[in-house]
Amino acid sequence: MALNVLIVDDSETVRSVIIKTLGIAQIPVNTIYQAANGKEALSVLEEQWIDIVFADINMPVMGGIEMVEKMSEDGLLKSVPVVIVSIEGSSTRIEQLKKKGISAYIRKPFTPETIRKVVDDIFGV
Repeated sequence: MALNVLIVDDSETVRSVIIKTLGIAQIPVNTIYQAANGKEALSVLEEQWIDIVFADINMPVMGGIEMVEKMSEDGLLKSVPVVIVSIEGSSTRIEQLKKKGISAYIRKPFTPETIRKVVDDIFGV
């Protein structure tokens, strides 16, 4: 099954690295969508079928936490898996995010193997 992926990060470079890493990890991808902040991501989520979201925490306009909160309030969007990809790594913050509904947390820098394992775990491969 090829996935529709949404990558949310204010850094175009980081978005490119995640895209490249998905390829190296041999994740079957149908379409990749990109957004520079949570507000743009919510617009994409309203218009496109997305199977998984990779998002940063700290972004201008709307950060990843607020985006996850808004998604959890929407009946359809709350079922979309969100993987936070961030340099922030405190266990308190990670637990807080898991309570808000994220599926996984990947700390930057990451490897293709890490991305592969998270995607496999989420989709039960």
